[in-house]
Amino acid sequence: MKFDPEAIRKATKEDFDAAWKSGKDLVHRSGINQQYPHTSFNFGKAHPVYDTISKLREAYLRMGFDEMMNPLIVDEREVHKQFGHEALAVLDRCFYLAGLPRPNVGISDQRIAKIKEMLGGIDDEGIEIIRKVLHSYKKGEVEGDDLVPEISHKLDVSDALVVEMIDQVFPEFKELIPQATKKTLRSHMTSGWFLSLAGILERARPPFHFFSIDRAFRREQQEDASRLMTYYTASCVIMDEDVTVDHGKAVAQGLLSQFGFEKFLFRPDEKRSKYYVPDTQIEVFAYHPKLVGSNTKYSDGWIEIATFGIYSPTALSEYEIPYPVMNLGLGVERLAMILHDSTDLRAMTYPQIPQYSEWNLKDGELATMIYVDKLPETVEGQEIMDSIVEQCELHSSEPSPCEFAAWEGEIGGKKVTVSVVEPEEETKLCGPATFNEVVVYENDILGLPNNKKWKKAFENHSARTGVRFLDAFAAQAAREIEEAVENGESSVETRIRIVKVPSEVNIKLDPLAQRYITGKNKKIDIRGPVFTTVRAEIE
Repeated sequence: MKFDPEAIRKATKEDFDAAWKSGKDLVHRSGINQQYPHTSFNFGKAHPVYDTISKLREAYLRMGFDEMMNPLIVDEREVHKQFGHEALAVLDRCFYLAGLPRPNVGISDQRIAKIKEMLGGIDDEGIEIIRKVLHSYKKGEVEGDDLVPEISHKLDVSDALVVEMIDQVFPEFKELIPQATKKTLRSHMTSGWFLSLAGILERARPPFHFFSIDRAFRREQQEDASRLMTYYTASCVIMDEDVTVDHGKAVAQGLLSQFGFEKFLFRPDEKRSKYYVPDTQIEVFAYHPKLVGSNTKYSDGWIEIATFGIYSPTALSEYEIPYPVMNLGLGVERLAMILHDSTDLRAMTYPQIPQYSEWNLKDGELATMIYVDKLPETVEGQEIMDSIVEQCELHSSEPSPCEFAAWEGEIGGKKVTVSVVEPEEETKLCGPATFNEVVVYENDILGLPNNKKWKKAFENHSARTGVRFLDAFAAQAAREIEEAVENGESSVETRIRIVKVPSEVNIKLDPLAQRYITGKNKKIDIRGPVFTTVRAEIE
């Protein structure tokens, strides 16, 4: 179904709410509830990771946690304060931010001559304007993305000319090398929690219950099925005088039970991060019936899903935080893989990227990419097409030579008479493949007779195109009759013999289907003897 802007504009909030309520559990792409016929649009499909984030947010909110957004860019000195002697190991996995320096660009006489030549009509005053804008850029008063528009506006010349002038006159801009800063992209949500908790203590008193679901970045040696360089972490903290490990266990159970996990194991984490109190860093293993018997290493139903611990007083004191803090975190993608039956993190996260995800289409999806090429464009042409089909269905086995009147009427003010004929002797009006239907079976595109031999191929109704060789041929014949009338011809004959490729029977494949079939080494087998002819006389 196509996107309908008018329907979207007319729909009220009540329409959307009712449609969502009635359709949220239906198969994706199902239409809106017929109770609201003027709002004809489809529900969108959520990405597995963002769908899981949405559910996690709701789960945390139901448990009484307030949502917080933590700093994403963290200075390396904060990592040293939080991780102590482990900071170098952590920073080794961090991405450092870099920026391009702003060059101190001079304008020599040679450059002035080149600028005047390129910008035609620019005088010394214009050169001074360029000099001042470049100086403002160097001082940071003009941003990089404003440099071209600023010069263009003040000189009243086009952006394209200014871009060309900078490119040819000031090679310094092309030779810039990024310079690293001391700022990093957050590799652990913990880096943000220390900053946030220190800040909020200046304005409020605990107890605090916060959660944050956001990106983290880690400079992995390589990405594979179980790790990416950027991922989402769902983290929470409880700051309270009496917070203990039991709070972590309770949060883990309360959170994960909302996703179908039934049993839990808590084991000491051997990693022993320095920012946790010794012996409080706990791994959470949870049992999910969906994993039992799966083709993964978690086929026994148990999976490590989260980690929690109590922040070290030493690390907290670096931020003048006098209260104990429990922190729990889990990888969103790992949970998403369970909920969405995925075994490869890359394929689930980036299904649109070929090197990450194998391209698989269901037979029903392929069937939607097969269609009749030429179609009649008038009501009369549609009638002609239907009449050709009807005569062939009635007389397909009649011995030849034979001829059957199919349609008589007017098109564009001209009288048209249409017949289905087979002029050759000792055969029939229609060949044995006439009623073959185009179906998709095990990713092969086939033209098949609907008989006992091919019963399985026809059982999947969604993989049947509903297009027989006869239907496609009749559509082509009707369209060619319309064209003959338009061109002032007195007669036209459309003949089909032995079909060897789809185009010979007026069937076309979407290029995507063609590419998919070729890439999968599957086959397109649309062929067979049809042997019939349509003639039209035009007066």
